[in-house]
Amino acid sequence: MKVFLTFAIAVATTFSFSAQNTQKDSINNPNNQVNTAQRILNGNINTKGVTVGGYGELTYNRKENNNAELDVQRLVLLFGYKFDDRTQFITEVEFEHVNEVYVEQAFLQYSVSDNVNLRAGLMLVPMGIINEYHEPTTFNGVERPSIDGAIIPTTWRELGLGVSGRYNEASLRYQAYIFNGFSSTTSDGNGNITGGKIGGSNGLRGGRQKGAKSTMNNVNFSGKLDYYGLPGLRLGLSGYFGRTQSPADVEDIDGADVGLAMIGLDARYAYQRFTARGQFIHGSLSDTEAYNTATGANLGSALQGYYLEAAYNLLPQNKRQQLFGFVRYEDFNTHASVAGNLVKDLSYDRQEWTLGLSYKIAPGAVVKGDYQFKNNAVAGSASVNQLNFGIGVWF
Repeated sequence: MKVFLTFAIAVATTFSFSAQNTQKDSINNPNNQVNTAQRILNGNINTKGVTVGGYGELTYNRKENNNAELDVQRLVLLFGYKFDDRTQFITEVEFEHVNEVYVEQAFLQYSVSDNVNLRAGLMLVPMGIINEYHEPTTFNGVERPSIDGAIIPTTWRELGLGVSGRYNEASLRYQAYIFNGFSSTTSDGNGNITGGKIGGSNGLRGGRQKGAKSTMNNVNFSGKLDYYGLPGLRLGLSGYFGRTQSPADVEDIDGADVGLAMIGLDARYAYQRFTARGQFIHGSLSDTEAYNTATGANLGSALQGYYLEAAYNLLPQNKRQQLFGFVRYEDFNTHASVAGNLVKDLSYDRQEWTLGLSYKIAPGAVVKGDYQFKNNAVAGSASVNQLNFGIGVWF
């Protein structure tokens, strides 16, 4: 124990070991909203050495007529290191459901100027709101919006390089990256496709490579513009274009990979005790008929969805704590269009209502509860109702 304590003190002294300062949750001011990486990068302006932080979610979910599930859904440890005035490294190590470990981000940033930052490594794809801003105290609801699981496969991150920055004179933040893409097929190593990784209810989700021995035979482009020039309002325009990846022995076979063009629009607004947000996502896929023939999958040729959310702080504005009542409506479909002989699966056309409360007991700590009504377009299908409670922290 003495050896361990001595080592810990030495590390803390050598690397200027310090916890990330907690700021007021940025959902209240979308003009200045930041995520974990941005907060660490900004917090390191006057500090050289290691910066640490974290966020986590503990959840209770009970579908109607089912037993409840209790879960340490995720616990994320955040580390940043500032080498000099221009060079920083950011990483997130995530533990999911106690026994699964992932690296969510790991990138090196070099600041060319105040408005231009070069980045390379494992990074979040800038699409929509939640994929970049998914810390539990920055969104309402115990669970993230379902559209950000089925269409934007949050948490969506891949290896790549690019540039980011902001021009405050024009109230614009920009990002532009080159990434590897989704993995679409598996092979037996002898030139035969053995299966598909994408398709069905979860769309592209099964193809995320997450930087784990990722294969790459096609280059993908991702970019986003955020405008924050109007008080309380933030607007985003996202794009992602390219093709999926396939093993080298089958990459020349029809249906081994598919083309993808995704566009996203999002908005966040806050005025006094009222906040609102929404987003629209459309993904168009090419060569899906050949892909489905080769793999036996049921990948749609278009994925589309949107959600709208409004929230109101039920406590006086001068109170330190906040109690947001909110309602969110989602409509999303992973079979918005299909190609060839594939028949639309109406169970993939889904609508959800979520009503709940978010009680922010302190900046960086929230207790949540909500009730969900989940439906699909199948005639006569029963609504699936779900009760959720959760605790979220971010520091």
